[in-house]
Amino acid sequence: MKKLIMLGGSFFQIPAIKKAKEMGFYTIVCDYLPDNPGQHYADKYYDISTTDKDAVLEIAKKEKINGIVCYASDPAAPTAAYVAEKLNLAGHPYKSVEILSNKDLFRTFLKDNGFNTPRANGFKNINEAKKDFNNFKMPVMVKPVDSSGSKGITKIDNISELEKAFEYAMSFSRIKRVIIEEYVESYTHSINGDGFSIDGKLVFSAFAGQYFSPKAENPFTPVASIWPNMMPKHLHQKLRNEIQKVLNLLNMKTGSYNFEARISKDEQVYLMEIGTRNGGNCGPQAIYESTGVDLVEYTIKAALNEDCCDLNSEHSSKCTAYYVVHSLKNGVLKDIQIDPEFEKEHIINFYPIKKVGEKVTTLKGSNATVGIMILKFNNPKEAFDLMEKMYELVKLVVE
Repeated sequence: MKKLIMLGGSFFQIPAIKKAKEMGFYTIVCDYLPDNPGQHYADKYYDISTTDKDAVLEIAKKEKINGIVCYASDPAAPTAAYVAEKLNLAGHPYKSVEILSNKDLFRTFLKDNGFNTPRANGFKNINEAKKDFNNFKMPVMVKPVDSSGSKGITKIDNISELEKAFEYAMSFSRIKRVIIEEYVESYTHSINGDGFSIDGKLVFSAFAGQYFSPKAENPFTPVASIWPNMMPKHLHQKLRNEIQKVLNLLNMKTGSYNFEARISKDEQVYLMEIGTRNGGNCGPQAIYESTGVDLVEYTIKAALNEDCCDLNSEHSSKCTAYYVVHSLKNGVLKDIQIDPEFEKEHIINFYPIKKVGEKVTTLKGSNATVGIMILKFNNPKEAFDLMEKMYELVKLVVE
């Protein structure tokens, strides 16, 4: 039986663990949180951080693994590439994954290779940031260089806001480094979604439009992604072309990606992030309902160097979405009240993460998610229109 290390055992990583088991593989979960739910679905569990590359490598050697999977987790992506490279297993080049996993390295890479990219700089302390601040055009985004799930992000307009934003971003950075970058206004809905390459060729992509709630505490945390993206076909192709250039330059191999991008008024593509992992928030499950393509299965096959050549860009695109159920205040969850007609017409699946009686917090990042809904709609316009009413259609009683 082939053995797989699964990096992370959070709620969002359970689908990959279950899929690997269904495919007949022996699964080994690594996670530093002792109460992670994924361990209960795996064959073996190690209480170890997924960012500890050398510790995971030792486990991989001990267990004589055949592959390593990073699913829905940015911080674990370099570990997967590092271990795969050391053991000559299937995976992307470690140095390339490092560039894609670090926001300031990625911005430098884009600039050096002629891509559209906002002015950006990484800083290790507030004094460095203050010296360079007036060189930026306002507004700017202040972010940890190595965090995920929209954690630690602030948009500011002047230097008086910098120190608070910098400290907030730094608190979410493992390597204690913060990036400041000029804000890119998007002509279309902000774009995210997943894709897959075979031997470095982007053979599949499913782009979504993101919805951000003005009521959420962090307005830069998307509360929904809606497939397919409504941008014109020529912009879909332009975005794919830009992604392909990155994959070529970084000598990428076979595997899944999660994308974030923006398109300016003059139709220039700005690649904000390319992660060498599947999207979170059950994005692959929404993509499956939209296209019929099971990216979780292909991710596992890629890690084991199995043939993925039947995957291609020819697929249908029904309108589906994920919606992040979240609270507008801190307190104890008493009830989740779902409109019966909305439930009947639009909900495919609802995955609760928080239980009644547990504490919930406002949405500052993905760690405050109460649950995920996979939804269906007649078209993207209907989906975006209904997003404006979601607080009435899915009510959280919090005291």
